[in-house]
Amino acid sequence: MKRIKTSTIVLIVIAVLVVLIGIFFFTSYNGLATSLQTVEKSQSDIQSQLQRRADLIPNLVNTVKGYAAHETEVFSDVTEARSKLMGANTVSEMDEAQAEMNSALSRLLLIVENYPDLKASANYQALQDELAGTENRINTARTRYNEAAQSYNNRIVRFPTNLIAGLFGFDKVDYFQASAGSEQVPTVSFE
Repeated sequence: MKRIKTSTIVLIVIAVLVVLIGIFFFTSYNGLATSLQTVEKSQSDIQSQLQRRADLIPNLVNTVKGYAAHETEVFSDVTEARSKLMGANTVSEMDEAQAEMNSALSRLLLIVENYPDLKASANYQALQDELAGTENRINTARTRYNEAAQSYNNRIVRFPTNLIAGLFGFDKVDYFQASAGSEQVPTVSFE
């Protein structure tokens, strides 16, 4: 048998190391890219549910308008909040627009309390049910987004994947959080 030269062994070891490092880079990058796509899809799911709610709100407003035509300020607040929500692009803009929408809808629902015939209306009840279902879907979508964001953020801070994340510009993503003041119980007044 021929003896393998030391230089050949060194070259083989270096080639194996280069291949292993290449595989590491390849799998790490693809894993990060897949995680980021999951986060973006989850954010899109939230936007889809927010769009669904925004599509329901004009119908709800129009139903209430028929009973309470003099409550124009609340109607314009709901319309303005809906516009902001539809124009939101970032997580923080969505959070802010969401808080305004929740406030405007709360005031709209207070108006409903003053009109028992409206509350008994089948159209109003159907819209309320749709809105409640949508709110549940939004909450579920937010939870899934935060789970995807946590998984992605964990990947980009763990060694050695953090080296790949830094090298290719993978940045942390924001979580959806409750709006400021949402921990306070809202004051409801039927004056």
